[in-house]
Amino acid sequence: MDSFFRSEEMCLVQLFFQTESAHNCINELGHLGLVQFKDLNPGTVAFQRRFVKEVKKCEEMERILRFLENEVVKSNIPIPADFTSETIPVPRDVLDLESRFDKLEQELKEINSNRDTLRQNFTQLMEINHLLKVFDAFLFYPHDRFVAGVIKHERFPAFEKILWRLFHGNFVLRHAEIKPHEEENMDPVKKDVFVVFVQGDQIRGKIRKLCDGFHASMYPCPNNAYARKEMRTNVNTRIEDLRLVLKRTEEFRETTLTAAAANLQEWASKVKKMKAIYYTLNLCNIDITQKLIVAEIWCPVSDLNSVHTALIHGSEQSGSSLSPVVNRIQTQQTPPTFNRVTSFTSGFQSIIDAYGVGNYQEINPAVHCFDCNVSYPSLQLIDMLVDGRYIIFLMGLFSIYTGLIYNDCFSKSFNVFGSSWSVRPMFHPHGPWTNDTLHDSGHLHLDPLVSGVYSGNPYPFGVDPIWNIASNKLSFLNSYKMKMSVIMGVAHMLFGVTLSLVNYINLKDVALQFIPEVIFMLSLFGYLIFLILYKWCVVMKSESAPSILLLFINMMLFDYSSEGTVLYRTQKPVQIFLVVVAVLMVPWLLFAKPLLLYRKHKQLKFLSLLFCLSLFFGVKKAFVSLQVSMADIFVYQGIHTIEYCLGCISNTASYLRLWALSLAHAELSEVLWKMVLQVALRVTSGMGSVLLAVTFAAFAVLTVTILLVMEGLSAFLHALRLHWVEFQNKFYKGSGYKFTPLSFDRMRDMQ
Repeated sequence: MDSFFRSEEMCLVQLFFQTESAHNCINELGHLGLVQFKDLNPGTVAFQRRFVKEVKKCEEMERILRFLENEVVKSNIPIPADFTSETIPVPRDVLDLESRFDKLEQELKEINSNRDTLRQNFTQLMEINHLLKVFDAFLFYPHDRFVAGVIKHERFPAFEKILWRLFHGNFVLRHAEIKPHEEENMDPVKKDVFVVFVQGDQIRGKIRKLCDGFHASMYPCPNNAYARKEMRTNVNTRIEDLRLVLKRTEEFRETTLTAAAANLQEWASKVKKMKAIYYTLNLCNIDITQKLIVAEIWCPVSDLNSVHTALIHGSEQSGSSLSPVVNRIQTQQTPPTFNRVTSFTSGFQSIIDAYGVGNYQEINPAVHCFDCNVSYPSLQLIDMLVDGRYIIFLMGLFSIYTGLIYNDCFSKSFNVFGSSWSVRPMFHPHGPWTNDTLHDSGHLHLDPLVSGVYSGNPYPFGVDPIWNIASNKLSFLNSYKMKMSVIMGVAHMLFGVTLSLVNYINLKDVALQFIPEVIFMLSLFGYLIFLILYKWCVVMKSESAPSILLLFINMMLFDYSSEGTVLYRTQKPVQIFLVVVAVLMVPWLLFAKPLLLYRKHKQLKFLSLLFCLSLFFGVKKAFVSLQVSMADIFVYQGIHTIEYCLGCISNTASYLRLWALSLAHAELSEVLWKMVLQVALRVTSGMGSVLLAVTFAAFAVLTVTILLVMEGLSAFLHALRLHWVEFQNKFYKGSGYKFTPLSFDRMRDMQ
């Protein structure tokens, strides 16, 4: 679980194993799924590598498997989803599978070709049969100059029109539609039978050319009725023979595809494994004797023993006389980032990786992404983005929690514990309300100074339900939610700055980065939270309560001349001190780290660096290199300082989107209740139940489409931005590269 808070500690390992055991060793590492191979031949193009022929063979077999899969799917033959055989592919499997696949492909192509030819012949015979069937109805008297054939139904109107324009009606055209149930062939296209009777051979030749232009099929038809009857008998006999042959052909094809479908997943798995193994071997080096393979891998330090055990097992399976050698080497290269995930945490990790893969050993924000559901819980469309069922589960829990806090369900409140406000004391004999007050006043004001109106004990949990019917509900909840958004935002950013302490401790950069950053934020925005909480806790009259906004602006301007801006007695010196401290943190953050790096560089490394560079480039180039590097450090630190200081201000304002989203959601809920459901609830007649059923259906549809779909998507995008930008930029760089191990299990899941 530690790797979920911080990426796993990785190491670079050099492997030595014999050529005959390489296949089995890499196969075992692929099943382990914990090593990432480095490319030791970066300057060699793909087609010049040693095992490129084997990779090409695997790709050709994948093409054949895709062809087989398409044929199986077209025939509606089920493909078993799982297979139990997990045999280890060996090099000779390449030749065996290749010959088997080639034979199966050629056999299927031959079957398909023969089937297509038989279907074409069957279609032609059916067209001739239909033509002979209707020819007697077309022929009024014996005629030997005619053109008979079949044309597509949608082309016949144009064919008829061109005939009339070319020959000006010097012909007789008869046609009939071939109905689908009468055609009984393999061609689903609607067609028409036609016969064109003409007077001359020249016109008949032109009509034949016109038929060729319209891709019409022309068939000979005897002029004699007896010959036509005999011909039809022969055609029917051939049709029956072809029908039988087609049936046997389809049965044989289905048997072949069924046998192939039973092994399709296993074959695909074998081919993918072999291709991955040969692709990995192309990343390795082979010594001059062609007997030893050298590989370099990244793997977690905690799994180094498992890697060694897998290599020994693979070597034993191949019967190798020498055991593989595992040598951990030191390197200055940046290792890949590897965070172990489970089915529960994978969705949250996907959100973070979509923004950027963390740097090596950087704190992982995914563990703190759970509060993404708290920031705005109505994120019901997140399943479309990260496909996380556990994220939806947490969103549901936090949605219920937020509804209880605001005491809001479909814009209505629950009076579970009893309101702290009471109306009865206002009607006492000495109270301010009478019956005339109820009739004459549009709005009634509950006076907390009247004994018994306010119990003095706040509502135990959430917002008091009395605010649901108060006319000033919006102003109260708006102020409350706006301040809560600021408090949550500053607390969220302070939490992000606190998380950066873990990274700075790892980089030994606490005094130069973390301390000025946290002091700057606490001096200004931590004090802003203190003002909000202090104003809430201190009882004062609303008309004399100072505005937090004006108070904070005057604090930054050192303006204390305005009256009514004093919240407590020592406010002026405290605020001056905090502003001065915040201003002093800016040069500390800007200059401290570059100057310290310059001093260390000058004291410890200047002489050795200058000596080494002078051997190759000369003394002048050494000074130029030093100046350029320090200039880069100052520029980078300046950008970081400006980004952090201005970001604290803009990010705090950005958290007000939580208030805006909550306000929009609440207003939409209230509008749907009043304009839709409440209309039916007011009906007291017998039709009220029927109307309620209809309006509730509309209310449910509008709630799902507007509140869940539209508002949910909007809230998800805003919450995602707050975590990616406002929160993560305080501690997360996200400029690393992901650990991509050789894993057969992952390959199988991606099929």
